[in-house]
Parts: sequence; structure tokens; C-alpha cells
Amino acid sequence: MLKRTLFADDHEQFRQSARAFIEAEIVPHADRWEQAGVVDVEMFKKAGDMGFLGIEVDERFGGGGVEDWRFNVVFNEEIQRAGVMASGMCITLHNDICMPYFTDMANDDQKARWLPGMCSGDSMAAIAMTEPGTGSDLAGIGTTAIRDGDTYILNGSKTFITNGINSSLVIVAAKTDPTQKHRGMSLLVVEEGMEGFTRGRNLEKIGMHAQDTAELFFSDVRVPAENLLGNEGEGFFGLVRNLPRERLSLAISAVAHARAVFGWTVDYVKDRTAFGQPISGFQNTKFELAEMQTELDIAQVFLDRQTEAYLAGELTAEDAAEAKWWTTRLECDVTDRCLQLHGGYGYMEEYPVARAWRDARVQKIYGGTNEIMKEIIGRQIVA
Repeated sequence: MLKRTLFADDHEQFRQSARAFIEAEIVPHADRWEQAGVVDVEMFKKAGDMGFLGIEVDERFGGGGVEDWRFNVVFNEEIQRAGVMASGMCITLHNDICMPYFTDMANDDQKARWLPGMCSGDSMAAIAMTEPGTGSDLAGIGTTAIRDGDTYILNGSKTFITNGINSSLVIVAAKTDPTQKHRGMSLLVVEEGMEGFTRGRNLEKIGMHAQDTAELFFSDVRVPAENLLGNEGEGFFGLVRNLPRERLSLAISAVAHARAVFGWTVDYVKDRTAFGQPISGFQNTKFELAEMQTELDIAQVFLDRQTEAYLAGELTAEDAAEAKWWTTRLECDVTDRCLQLHGGYGYMEEYPVARAWRDARVQKIYGGTNEIMKEIIGRQIVA
């Protein structure tokens, strides 16, 4: 059994609290949310009441005041352990991916406006980068935000936006200077109810059914200039600073998810019999399990080291790209092999491995496709 040294006693105590919350407030409703295509926002608010939102946020703004991302890592791992990746993603995306834009780029007035609600669960956040015609090419976005007095007039559309239905605060990447590429991009916070801001349909996906994914439309939305995060033209560089953390979070999900599926499979092959003996008694089963456990242990050591680098402020874009592409590929490989070990039952919706197999596939796409991750790494190698 791999012994990890990343966590201290207080992290493990927090793990027990997170596990109890997930088992009580998410697991019993996960199947219903899978059918509905969206989680109940009441669960998100309960997460805020229990202190699971904004753990790193300054206490002045309603947060936990604990500048230790390992607590986020623990919560992420427990979501995966429980097999409710899609139902819990609203929390991990809010904490791991959206929150840093507010804590790092917002001024104190903006923090006082937005962070208390984000920590209490009254406000769920989303970030809108991807457009129908542009995926990982952030510099090529077509959404514009043109300054007009004390407002920006926002026009354009976004797609594949996680938390797109339930979110009340949306960070929107837009061109404030369409003549520029990277330097023409800014980040604006669009709030629920702004005139001209509409949500499209909740997109039907292969997997991750409980996680709402929407199209967003902006038609002459007047966004107050005070909703600009950072300075005009700094949006792309804000994204570049925060994307490594996003990709590390996805890698943490990938390994924890694969480990959970592996554990279910070990239990299954011990109980399932064929030709008069447990499946676990066949050499092929032992070899498959041995390979997967070894690969998962290697991935965990690598990922814990990347997490330590992030905590020390040393995680580079290339490091995060390595973590994201390699672990998500491993996740898809492990879930596929585990499904195979379940035989025909693995293809049945009633078995959690089937849902896990579907849910894993998108991991190689979002947060920047794995092909883009290799491009980022390759540029650094040949530079």
C-alpha cells in the first residue's frame, strides 16, 4: 500500500467531515441529479454552511482563512471516492478554478461584493472561455466588450460552460480591444439578471450528466466597468496564471477517480465467479490489477509532488500540462480496463463502473485538450 506524506492530521480530520457531508448530501441524490441533468442548488448552499466553500478566502470576506490548497485536494478526492464526480463538480470548479480569479484579481471592493456570497453558497461561479468557433485557442475568441462610459457593452456567445445553468456569477473572457490578440482580452464578471444575458439549453452529453453544461449568450449586455477583474487587457495573462491550478485540479480528479474505480473492481472480481472460481483467481485478472495498481501508485507520487510544487509557488505551466494529459489518459485507460473486468455487467447502467467510464472521457478534453498539453510541453523542450 502506497504511503502518502502530503497530508497532516488536520487534513485527515477534514477528510472525515468532507466524507460525511458527501455521503449525506450528495450520494443519496446523485441518481436523481443524473436524470435531471443538474444538481439542486440547496446542496451547494449546505456546502457553504458547512465551510466547504472558499476555504482559502480571507475571513474578512466570509472564507475559512486557511491558505492551504490541500484541503481542496482532500475534498476533490472524497468526491471521487464516493463515485459522484458529476454531482460534486459544481463545488470543485467553484473552489479550485473560479475562486482564484476573485481572490487574485479582484480589488477589495469587488471582494466585499462577491466573496461572501461565494463562500456562503448563495452565489455559484462559472468561467466562460470556450466559444462555438474556438476551443483551446483563447486568443482567437470573438466575444467583445467595448467600453461605453461607465459600462462595457458585451456581445458574443460561449459554450460548454460548466455550472452554466446554476451559476449566478460568470467570469467572461472578452476582447476589449478586438485589434489585439492576447493583449486585447479582459475578464468581466457578468451577474445573473443583467439585461441581454441569457442561457441556452442544458447540453446533452455522453457523460457527466448531473453536471450542468450550458450555452451562454450576451446581446448588448451593459456590464459595469466596476465588474472588470484586474486591468483592461490583462485577461489572457490572468488565465495563464490560473490555468496551471485548473489543470492540476483535473489531474487530482483523474487519479482519485481511477483509484475509486480500481477499488470497486477489486471487490467485484473477488466476489464474481466463473468456471467455478472467483475471477480474481485467473492469472489475467491478477496481471491486470498488478499493472493498474503500479501505474496508479506512480501517478500518485508524481501528482503529490506536483501539488507540493504548487504549494511552494513552483508549479510551471509545463508541469501542470504534464500532470493533466498523463493522468487523464491513465484515468480513461484504468476505467476501460476495469469495465472489461466486469464483463457484460460493466456495460450496465446499474453498475457504477459504467458511469465512471462515461464520465472519465471528457477529462482528456476540457481544461485544454491533451493535444494542447503536449504542445505546451513540446514548446518548452525545443525552445
